[in-house]
Amino acid sequence: MPFDELRRRARAAGVAISFGDATGQHHEVPEATLEAVLAAMGAGQDEPPGPSPPVVVLRRGESSSQRSAHSFLPPERARLVLESGEERPLPAEPPGDLPLGYHRVEGDGWSTMLVVAPSRCHLPEWLDRGGRAWGFAAQLYAARSRASWGFGDLGDLAMLAGPEVAGELGAAFVLLNPLHAAAPTQPSPYFPSTRLFRNPLYLRVEAVAELARLDQESRARVAELAVAGRRLGLGARIDREAVYRLKDEALRRCHQALDGVQERLAGLAAYRAATPGVDDFATFCGLQHEFGPDWRAWPAAYRHPGNAAVRRWAADHPGEVRYHAWLQWLLEEQLAAVPPLPVGLLGDLAIGVDPAGFDAWTFQGELASGVTVGAPPDLLGPHGQDWGLPPFVPARLTATGYQPFARTVRAGMAGVQGLRIDHVMGLFRLFWVPEGLPPAEGTYVRYPAEDLLGVLALESERARALVIGEDLGTVAPGVRERLAAERVLSYRLAWFERDPDPGAGRERPGGGRRRAADYPRLALTAATTHDLPTVTGFFSGEDLAHLHDIGVVSGADLAGAAASQQADREELADLLIAEGLLAPEHADDLDELRVALHAFLARTPSMLVAATLEDAVATSERPNVPGTIDQHPNWCLPLPVLLDELAADPRVRRLAGVLAAERPLPRSADQSWPSVPLPPASP
Repeated sequence: MPFDELRRRARAAGVAISFGDATGQHHEVPEATLEAVLAAMGAGQDEPPGPSPPVVVLRRGESSSQRSAHSFLPPERARLVLESGEERPLPAEPPGDLPLGYHRVEGDGWSTMLVVAPSRCHLPEWLDRGGRAWGFAAQLYAARSRASWGFGDLGDLAMLAGPEVAGELGAAFVLLNPLHAAAPTQPSPYFPSTRLFRNPLYLRVEAVAELARLDQESRARVAELAVAGRRLGLGARIDREAVYRLKDEALRRCHQALDGVQERLAGLAAYRAATPGVDDFATFCGLQHEFGPDWRAWPAAYRHPGNAAVRRWAADHPGEVRYHAWLQWLLEEQLAAVPPLPVGLLGDLAIGVDPAGFDAWTFQGELASGVTVGAPPDLLGPHGQDWGLPPFVPARLTATGYQPFARTVRAGMAGVQGLRIDHVMGLFRLFWVPEGLPPAEGTYVRYPAEDLLGVLALESERARALVIGEDLGTVAPGVRERLAAERVLSYRLAWFERDPDPGAGRERPGGGRRRAADYPRLALTAATTHDLPTVTGFFSGEDLAHLHDIGVVSGADLAGAAASQQADREELADLLIAEGLLAPEHADDLDELRVALHAFLARTPSMLVAATLEDAVATSERPNVPGTIDQHPNWCLPLPVLLDELAADPRVRRLAGVLAAERPLPRSADQSWPSVPLPPASP
């Protein structure tokens, strides 16, 4: 195909033929990339369009006439079936007074899903009124207690969110890593088997109701397993496979005690009936036990969830299917038992899924093959990144009425009061990397952002959950402004925040660093995140030394990286001194810098401020080094302080004290949230 024709087809399919990365470098997309991406999309192979679009997303206060002419349906001979099953005439200008939800408009030989969404995402009223709060960002698996089995669990979360820790220190929320189900051999919370269901490793065995009904022999065996599990907590690394073996045996024994307890059996049956897909997931887990972890290597008859062989297997193994469904029910029960927080639990939604896992098996018709999701060169990955995650094909996602996306968001918001969306720019475009090519030779693919934002707003309103968009890295112009209009909180890190006018801060202390008063209001602000240095690791230089030791920073680049980091450290220290938060004589004091930086964040107008537990205990080791596999113990480092001792730790108390002083909790349940006059803030 002539290159000009290839480029024309790419543009028509929403594939970028050139782009700029975060470093400002311009990239012309190679011919091989365009060919591979178009092939992965099935461009030119899709069925011709039908008489009506598969889905139309409208907002409250917006009529169909405000959309493009081809985006809606002629009302002649059309009937409207609401999500509830009720039939109504189609309004002359939809959505009119239609309720929020997923409805259908049907005519002779055609059907269109009509999604009626609110104008914006849910935001608690107290935030709208100027309230501010702080909380902890936790890698739950790493936050272990004396009671947990070498892996932070939902019992530990109850301690962290309850009066023992958050209540004692004045934290209003806990921001969690993704709790998605994953293979026991997979340490990364961001490479899950599914985003629809949770990981049973987070279960607290002692909190399972069926444990009390075990016979003496089984109870003794579970007690032995508990001793072995708590012994795992003494290790310097988290051993997920060992935790899985112990918990699986203990939980299978507990599951046997379910028989004959009618109340519990009825509760499980009700959960299974009310939870779409849970039996499919349970069947998938059972098939993994029989045929191996990667469904792509199973016998052909089992490689699609709709095959008759899959249904027969489930019918022949009802106990195994019930076991895995029961685990998900227990997770729901234990999450619901976590004490409420003033703001709440904030979940995290990974950007994609393991191609060998349940979601890829379930949604294989909507996912692209031969490509994976990644990122172009940026500060986190100078050579680009390939995350190994298969992307949805935009046209196929649209053809489903966005239901895989809606189900995923709905599952992420279940049981929590807010959701952080990893790489939220993926609602607008994703960087596709063809198989066999380096990440830098990938390109962007456009997604139907307006429709996806509408679905997000609908699920947010239904769950009464606020939304935080992780918008770090390469952000296209206008994306942050569009997300702000949706009331999606931005995710701002002190390491990266600079004055929007490059020349405005050159003559003031801190150089171009953004002052506290100029941070955006609609944001969750933090010093760092799991992929970046801790505050202590950065200011001490230990993080850079470690990167050099493991080969991430070469010897040739070390001097330049050290000089750059030293300049950044001096800028940040100067900024903290200028803000009156750090005495000049303490500019090299690691603990003073750690506390002053969080006092600075607490002073910003941003709605929410998060302190990582790693920064609270002043550790220099970060949870993850992007781009590494074996060089760093990614996602396997336990917090060096047990949760039982966290609230009494003087480092934690001091950090919490400066945050709580600036952002106090209400003194009583009927008192409005404290707020202070806030200065104007730049976007």
